[in-house]
Amino acid sequence: MSWPRVGALRGLELGTPGRMRERLNGLVLAGQKRATAGLLSEYETEGEELEHVGERLALLDDLGDQIATVEITDLQIVPFIDVPWEFAAAEGEGDADLEEWRDGHRGFWAAEGTPVEDDTPIVCLRFVLV
Repeated sequence: MSWPRVGALRGLELGTPGRMRERLNGLVLAGQKRATAGLLSEYETEGEELEHVGERLALLDDLGDQIATVEITDLQIVPFIDVPWEFAAAEGEGDADLEEWRDGHRGFWAAEGTPVEDDTPIVCLRFVLV
């Protein structure tokens, strides 16, 4: 199963459909969310290549419609426990500190059926709205 495409662009679907995606997309459109984290294992499972600096992605809503375009400015793969606060804060989701970010992301991925450990490889993407 490959990720959605809009024309020549790969799609970026943040969070889960519904309220979460609506909120996260709103944060991107407001310029508050400039980063997102994913599991390296998802790329492997779905046969997707990693994004690259300069790549543009179509930000998608629940219907798969493009609501914006973002451009990747940085990509790093780090163990979950080593995700830096600077990156977590750039996700713009209102976490007070790194522990709150970790708790929220652990909970999210566990609910999705992919619990993370301290050494789980995390893809840390930074982007700008274009």
